[in-house]
Amino acid sequence: MLRAIRHLGPVGLGVTSPQLFRAGDGQVYVVKLQNNRLGPKILANEYLAARFGVLMGLCFPPADIIYIDEPVLRQSRWLRRSQVTPGPHFACRYLPDTRYVQRRLLERAENKSELAGVMLFDHMFFNLDRTYNRRNLIVRREETGWRVYAIDNSHLFRRGVWTADRLIKLASRLIVNYRRSYGILLKHFLTPQDFAPFVARVQALRDEQLTTLVDDIPHEWLPDPVERQALVEFLQRRRDLAGEIANRLIRLIPDVNRRADKN
Repeated sequence: MLRAIRHLGPVGLGVTSPQLFRAGDGQVYVVKLQNNRLGPKILANEYLAARFGVLMGLCFPPADIIYIDEPVLRQSRWLRRSQVTPGPHFACRYLPDTRYVQRRLLERAENKSELAGVMLFDHMFFNLDRTYNRRNLIVRREETGWRVYAIDNSHLFRRGVWTADRLIKLASRLIVNYRRSYGILLKHFLTPQDFAPFVARVQALRDEQLTTLVDDIPHEWLPDPVERQALVEFLQRRRDLAGEIANRLIRLIPDVNRRADKN
């Protein structure tokens, strides 16, 4: 767990009013607070995505729980006025000097094949916000070249704020989203082989690992045991469907060989 040492101010225009904090490790983080307009369940979504992303090997920035204590809150008039309470909040590493994804930058990104994993993740968790909000895919020039990152996983399960009943209804549903950047990726950049390692990692996840993911979500963010159990069962079902989800996406990739035969 990280510890906040200073509030640096707001960042972006998101509905969750993210804030910049410096943590005890010296790094700057984008922090979503428990009392954001959509509620603490948004933080549970972000933390679940961050942990699941590590298991899948996704191009998400590093993230963790960050504890904000009373002395740090007293430093900031904005935090006091917003009635932020001490406790665990969600932190994602701030990446400076980024640009929003455009096709010409995608062409230069050395890790664009990793977006197959992000696309699989988004379809497993009904994260439609990735294509509706163009700010959720960013690129950055680093020492080895341009890299693409996927950020902001607050709106999982179609709308972010969910119930146990909603998870039960969504668990077996298969929907393909190929809007905007995803349509471009499938048409021009991704191959069927790009999906294979991510499907394999998901399918290798054990029930105990998925239970631990949910158990590690702070109680303040997800206090209802019924919702926690529904989330575990949702994860198990989506893991079992990962191969079929990937196959439906792969079918949208143009068959270059077939096109060549027709010519």
